[in-house]
This record gives sequence, C-alpha cells and structure tokens, in this order.
Amino acid sequence: MSTATNARPTGQPIEVVHHTVDSPLGPLLLAATPTGLVRVAFALEDHDTVLVRLAETVSPRVVAAPGRLDEAARQFDAYFAGRGRALDVPLDMRLSRGFRRAVLDRLRAIPYGTTTTYTAIAGELGNPRAARAVGTACATNPLSVVVPCHRVVRADGVIGHYLGGTWAKHALLDLEAT
Repeated sequence: MSTATNARPTGQPIEVVHHTVDSPLGPLLLAATPTGLVRVAFALEDHDTVLVRLAETVSPRVVAAPGRLDEAARQFDAYFAGRGRALDVPLDMRLSRGFRRAVLDRLRAIPYGTTTTYTAIAGELGNPRAARAVGTACATNPLSVVVPCHRVVRADGVIGHYLGGTWAKHALLDLEAT
C-alpha cells in the first residue's frame, strides 16, 4: 500500500471525488483527493453526512467522479470476491494524526487472514496501557477495510466493535479466513 504526502496545493481548493461501490457489506462510499483514497464509509455512517464532513475538513470541492475511482473500485471488487488479499491504492492519511495515525500505520502491517489485539498494538507502539486508545483509533479509522482495523480483536478473544457493525467485522474476518 502506498501513502503519499498530504501537501495541499496553493490556489484553488483540492477536489475530493467520490463514488459508491456495492459490496457484501452494503454500499461503500469511496472518497479520494489527488493524493489518494481519503475515506471509506459504510452506509450506516450516512454517506451524505460523510460527504458534508469531508467538505468541512478536507475541501469544499466534493464531486461525484466514479471514473476517477475505477482502480480502487476494481480492487474492492477483487477483495470481496476473494481474488485480492490487499487493497493497494494510494492513501491520503490527512484525517488521522498523532497516536491515532501511528495506530493506523501499524494496522497496515497486519497480514491478511490474521488478527492481533488492541493490547498487542499498544505494546508495539511503546504504550502497553493504551489499549483503549488503540480501540478509539480503530473506531475512528477513516479508511476501514483498506486499513484493516477489522483484524484487531480484544485480548479475551471477543471480536469487539466495528464502525461498519459487528456483523461486518465477522464477515471480513470470515472472508479472509478462506
């Protein structure tokens, strides 16, 4: 997975393009800047609300442009069909900072088909008591599925919560287990 810098061009606001793709988890909103994919949203998050939030936090220029997200859509289709193990699209990580960003960077290293715990990630980041903060970073992950927070479970083996719903987390883990 590639990550580009978050440099903002001078002059006109950047353009945030979006497209909705069908998935076994329901419709997923994909939004991208020229840097890369900036947001993946589940239907239960209310796509219109997510687009308004992107206009407030990233750029007021938010436009539907399905063709510009064809490659990302193709990779999501392959992933959900079991033909792709990684979503290797450029990412724009501007919506996460500090410890949350460090958590998301660490999540990207969790191999397909495996899980780890919130506690383990906290320890790997040098703060073994920060399991709840890791959970918060996962819960606010703007790039669900691509940055695999679904691969993080509680230390007692309970699956834990997921932005797309617990059933979606189960579905993703089941997909990756095959």
